[in-house]
Amino acid sequence: MNYSVVRYILGWIMVIEAAFMLLPCVVALIYGESQGFAFLWVLLTSALLGVLNVVKKPKDMTFYVKEGFVTVSLSWFTLSIIGALPFVINKDIPNFVDALFETISGFTTTGASILTDIEALSQCSLFWRSFTHWIGGMGVLVFLLAIVPMTGGSHMNLMRAESPGPSVGKLVPKVRETAVILYGIYVILTVLQVILLCAGNMGLFESITTAFGTAGTGGFAIRNDSLMSSSPYIQWVVAIFMILFGVNFGVYFLMLMKKFKQALFHEELRVYLAVIISAVAIIFINVYEAFESIAEALRHVFFQVSSIITTTGFATVDYETWNDTAKTILVLLMFIGACAGSTGGGIKVSRFIILVKTMIKELTSYIHPRSVKKIKLEGKMLEHETLRATNVYFITFMLIFVTSVFLISFEGKGLVTNFTAVAATINNVGPGLEMVGPTANFAHFTNFSKGVLMFDMLAGRLELFPLLLLLCPSCWVAKKRTKNEVV
Repeated sequence: MNYSVVRYILGWIMVIEAAFMLLPCVVALIYGESQGFAFLWVLLTSALLGVLNVVKKPKDMTFYVKEGFVTVSLSWFTLSIIGALPFVINKDIPNFVDALFETISGFTTTGASILTDIEALSQCSLFWRSFTHWIGGMGVLVFLLAIVPMTGGSHMNLMRAESPGPSVGKLVPKVRETAVILYGIYVILTVLQVILLCAGNMGLFESITTAFGTAGTGGFAIRNDSLMSSSPYIQWVVAIFMILFGVNFGVYFLMLMKKFKQALFHEELRVYLAVIISAVAIIFINVYEAFESIAEALRHVFFQVSSIITTTGFATVDYETWNDTAKTILVLLMFIGACAGSTGGGIKVSRFIILVKTMIKELTSYIHPRSVKKIKLEGKMLEHETLRATNVYFITFMLIFVTSVFLISFEGKGLVTNFTAVAATINNVGPGLEMVGPTANFAHFTNFSKGVLMFDMLAGRLELFPLLLLLCPSCWVAKKRTKNEVV
């Protein structure tokens, strides 16, 4: 284990988070809120600790797969703990466990909340709460790679450990340039949404925080009713942008390179849109009679499908009142999730494509034992390593899911509540059903259950293995490696 490079990167994480905290300080200054001093004290402390760790650059900047995974996990723990402190200090969320739950939910873009009165928070806390979505959406390590020159190591290991999907590739030869392109697309889409929301007479502050929640596919709103009281125009804008942020950012890169045909015929994109259209059609048929008009029914159904499959978690209606068929489809969408390489959570559309194709291949082998069939995705042959990793990921995901449901079941809240609470957190969705539905929250869980759900949120956002690696004792043993272990 190269401890020096891990310490160095964690130092940069502290410095970057301190820089991010300047924004809620500015918001507090604008609104004349004393709660902003909490962000200032934490900012200064984080900056000081960060500078002490980065002032001396390690001689060996090489980090291997193990260092990449460990660094990403520790970075997210560091982000969350420091990010929770202002809430505790300014008394907006005085309980540290609750503040940590809210912050982890923010950074992992989950959107599960313990707050019973969101509007009681100060403006600077509301801003920081939503801003954590935007920071976590693309990933803070990707941001680090975009702005900090870190030559001499295998930086792809950091991006691979933090980026969602069965496989991560570079859009351009250099990792830093890839990170810059990703964040450039992210910023442009966010700014565009803010402009469109402001055009719909939504205030600038709410437009910015709503765009943060949409961009990161997180779902923290600054109103107690989420977006239920928003105008139809606002709801349509948010619904469309949720889908846009759930698309693999590689598709946008293809468009920038004017490879429109390749982008439009992107296999994962086509399946993603097909699932959305199918879910909207089936749910609409089941619930349209509950609304005053077909247009209203279509808007709410489209919004909720967009919100759940992209794991955003905004709500325009209490879908808890819908029939069992509609609610079952929404729960299934939680697991499917958005596209790989997007800001969305869930298992990812591409993984389900691979799993289905693997199943078909296996069935074909029974019918035609001598046939040799290769599995393709986006027209390219998938390597055995990718297939193996997808299968292992799915098995590990289900083991963590079942264990988590079992652990929180001792509270006796009911199977639907427990099942969807874990589904909503490990898939980074936010709301579930019954006691954790769109009009409810997670405040009623004990600290133990909140701990389990916090683990699920982090595991889901970091694709399971970076977090699990921390629990392996052998991970912390330093040993000499060969060059073959770099990637």
